[in-house]
Amino acid sequence: MAFSFLIRSTAAASFHIEASDLSLSPSDRLKVSSIGFSGNLNSIFGAALSTTSVSLQKCNLRSIQPIKATAAKIPPAAPKSRKSGKTKIGINGFGRIGRLVLRAANSRDDIEVVAVNDPFIDAKYMAYMFKYDSTHGGFKGKIRVVDESTLEINGKQIHVVNKRDPAEIPWGKFGAEFVVESSGIFTTVSKASAHMKGGAKKVVISAPSTDAPMFVVGVNEKSYKPSMNVVSNASCTTNCLAPLAKVVHEEFGIIEGLMTTVHATTATQKTVDGPSMKDWRGGRGAGQNIIPSSTGAAKAVGKVLPELNGKLTGMAFRVPTPNVSVVDLTCRLQKSASYETVKAAIKGHLKAFLDTQMRMLSLVILLVIQGQAYSTPKPG
Repeated sequence: MAFSFLIRSTAAASFHIEASDLSLSPSDRLKVSSIGFSGNLNSIFGAALSTTSVSLQKCNLRSIQPIKATAAKIPPAAPKSRKSGKTKIGINGFGRIGRLVLRAANSRDDIEVVAVNDPFIDAKYMAYMFKYDSTHGGFKGKIRVVDESTLEINGKQIHVVNKRDPAEIPWGKFGAEFVVESSGIFTTVSKASAHMKGGAKKVVISAPSTDAPMFVVGVNEKSYKPSMNVVSNASCTTNCLAPLAKVVHEEFGIIEGLMTTVHATTATQKTVDGPSMKDWRGGRGAGQNIIPSSTGAAKAVGKVLPELNGKLTGMAFRVPTPNVSVVDLTCRLQKSASYETVKAAIKGHLKAFLDTQMRMLSLVILLVIQGQAYSTPKPG
């Protein structure tokens, strides 16, 4: 899930952000912050935050009127297996994405993870990494190691495999029809197709791909064809940017646009200054610097929205936060737009993914896939 908003205004002024307590319920899929605004700016901006910690404090900036988009809809049910009534999936790569996929699947009635492959992590370490998560909080269910090749989560057993070559993973033996390719290595059609040699029928790459069809739910998933056996879910930034760009372009026509993502630290960054020959700035310590970087998200939007191909460009700033990223989209439009007309557009056919209201929190909220919220009082 992600939190997104659009901002529309016409003149410079001042605005303030005030926070107030908001009770949290475990059933809430998304907790966001509400912002008070006054006055206007002179462009349309879009922003998107992935679900985790958000801190808002009082400040004085230029006045803006918000149009917020919140991806709060639970994903549609997956196609069910005729035998068990559940879609059986396998996960290749038990890193950050792989573990979150397992958590998400564990909260669904229609999906069952039957096997996990990672050549570098044994069953005991998998259990440890899954149970304890510094960013998303501890797993609240039950997990135990049955043996070196089996985990049990909430009473359901999951096969553990340690193969380097995806072609050697016996997905068919485990009953896995769909494979989530989250290793970050096999991101092309030819490489990801190796999973099908082991019995998988379809592969979903959790990262952008140079040649696999890319899909963003709410934007272009209807163009999927059954003959596509390997697809990409694009990037987190593209998933935040594309729905906003789609709505704005369909209603007002985007002539050109500039996106900036303020992006949380990633695993490839340095904890302290170190060598980074291709990108000297990228070698600076992640916890002490705001680091300019490149992003392929604007270009990727052209793949899921061909009519915007070549119209968007962008850059990234890596900031010292463990999670939550923002996308700001500034557009030059074919048609004039007002606060009300943009807000009305948001409430159109993508209203399940976009909204126009924001709520205030006086706490830093860290969200977990299953909906539990972990809060830390803000300083002062």
